[in-house]
Parts: sequence; C-alpha cells; structure tokens
Amino acid sequence: MLSLLVFSLLVAPAVQAVDSVSPYHHYVNAELPARTWYQPDSHPVHTLFRRAGANDGVTYASVGSPEWSKGFPADPVSMQNMPQAWLDALHKAVSAGKIPDVPVTITPPGSNPTYPDGYDPMNHDVCSSTYQCRIPGDIWDGPDGYLSLSFDDGPLPPSPTLYKFLKEKGQHATHFYIGTNILQYPDCFEMAWENQDDIAVHTWTHPYMTTKTNEEVLAELGWTMQLIHNSTGGRVPKYWRPPYGDSDMRVRAIAKEVLGLTTVIWNQDTNDWSLSDPVPITSLDKIATQMHTWLTGSKKPGLIILEHELSNQSVQAFMDAWDLVVSNGWKTTSVAQMEGASAYQNSWNASGPVMQAKVGDLSVHPPPSQTAESTT
Repeated sequence: MLSLLVFSLLVAPAVQAVDSVSPYHHYVNAELPARTWYQPDSHPVHTLFRRAGANDGVTYASVGSPEWSKGFPADPVSMQNMPQAWLDALHKAVSAGKIPDVPVTITPPGSNPTYPDGYDPMNHDVCSSTYQCRIPGDIWDGPDGYLSLSFDDGPLPPSPTLYKFLKEKGQHATHFYIGTNILQYPDCFEMAWENQDDIAVHTWTHPYMTTKTNEEVLAELGWTMQLIHNSTGGRVPKYWRPPYGDSDMRVRAIAKEVLGLTTVIWNQDTNDWSLSDPVPITSLDKIATQMHTWLTGSKKPGLIILEHELSNQSVQAFMDAWDLVVSNGWKTTSVAQMEGASAYQNSWNASGPVMQAKVGDLSVHPPPSQTAESTT
C-alpha cells in the first residue's frame, strides 16, 4: 500500500459576509501559515477535534474552528507563503515542456479574455475554452442519457436549501467550491459533506484563470485543494471547473500536470448567475423554457448544465426543473459517478478509505478495494 506523508498546511481568516450577491470579491486579513500539529491518538487534545468517517489517519482541526482557518491566504492570493513543494513541481513541469508557453490574457471591460496579436484562441496550441475550443481529456458532455448534477460558487447562504432538496430526492451532486467561501461558510460546507456529495475546486477567488501567471494559477488551485483536503479527512480533490469557463492549454496543463486535476466545463448554460444582479440577463421563466428544451430533447450527448448555488433564485430554477428531469427519464449523477471514476485522487468517495496523500501527489490512487462510485 502506498504510504505518503500527509502534506501539512492550515488555513486563514474569514471573509466578510455576503448574501446572495456575487461572491467573487472577498476581503480578508492574512496570517502566516501555521504548521500542522500531529499528536498520538491517546493525547487529550484529540477530544477537541472531529474525526468523522473514514480519513487518512491524521487528525485535522474541526471545520470552522480557529485552528482550521489559520494560514490560508487573503484575496488576492499572495505568492509569498506558497508551499515550496508546489513551486518546485511547477518549475519541474515547465522545464520538462509539460506547460505550454501560452501568454497571459487581458480582459477588457465587458469582453472575453483577449490574447496578444498572433495567438488564435481556437488554435490547438492555445485552445481557449472561453471560445469553445475543446481540449481532449477535458469533460464537456455527459454519456448519452445522463444528466450530471453540478453547482458552482458555493458554499453560500442559499446552499442549504439546495442541499436539503438534493437529500430529499436521494441525489448526489458535485459542488465546485470557491476557497474563500468555504472559510466564510463552514456550516454550509459541512452540510454538503455530511450529505456525501462530491467536493471539487472552483479556485480560491474566482478569477479569469487565463489572466493569471503560472504561479497565480497554481495558488488559486492549490490553496483551494489544500483547504478541501484539510476539511474532508485528507481527500485530495480530483475535479475543477474554471470560473467563467476560462481555461486554455497552459492553465489546463498546470491543473493536470502539477496538481492532478481534471477540467470540467459544460454543454448548456442557464445564465442563472445573473438572476440576483440588478439587471439580470435572464429570468426564471426563460430558464424554465431552456430547461424544457434541453430535458425533453435529445439525450445524445448527456447534459452538463452550468448551474449555481449563488442565489435563492438560481437554486429555485434547478428545483423547478426537477419534475422534468424525472419524467423524461434522465439518469442523474455527480460528475465522478457520470465518469465511473473516483471523486477524489486518493479516495473513491466521502465514506470510503483514504490513502495518505498531499496536494500534488500525482502517483496516488484510491484504495483498490473500492468500486468506482463517488458516493454511497
């Protein structure tokens, strides 16, 4: 059995409260990262910390506690305290030619990320998902007849309504979480985790990822992975979704070659993120019409619909469509279940055994005794 040292980082202060407005801007004060302590199971300090379900054998601080929230970065993410092991892995991948030399984009107000002259976003050397260029190995479509349930931007105050609904319907989803939102709403995080839903990465601060340098991309992904690792008994996330769907050959390679992440996009978009905006670009009625078209239409390919747990309205849009999902015979799963794969790099699901691993351990695999299901 593979035996690896558990990477030890703990985390940072809470962000200021938001309601159903955009969670993309957070303001926090950073502390220097604290090192993980490790005491034998007989030590009295273990009574202060939770050990829920199967984990990797290490005792982690209870989610939501001050010990849990020490050491994670502010928004914007600072490069100053990035673990050297992550940087070394990035530099090794660059030196080995695994990270394409695609330039950083700029994002003019109100427009998509723009590449310098001479770089075509649809060229296979760049292949920007913002421009609908598909990189082999990334996930855009479901298998025929499948609807993958996934939600972006949580955890947030509207999330518990969604989680209760999913539990009532016996469903499991993939939640693409923003790192700073996990720090701000640990109780919501815990609710999804206790439902045994799959926890995935939606970056630390929700930027356009192609506008970030290699090191900034690494920080956005790595810190979110570390917080999820420390909050799920040592599980290393396997899937990530780029904010705004903005990725390319460079960003995707950093996620995959340095951190072992698989990129997930979508093939239908509700624009439900705008429902709580002062001037929304959609409405519940319009989304209902879209859902009717998609759910009563062809099942080839399967559906991956971009949906958010960002506002009460966006959650309601999903719940309103549920009867159509059922009546049209869609097979509903999380992303990992849809792929017939593990939800984490070192564990099949929220309840199964966990192999000890740190963020960036590309050689780790889930325990072989488990079946390829992401939840039980």
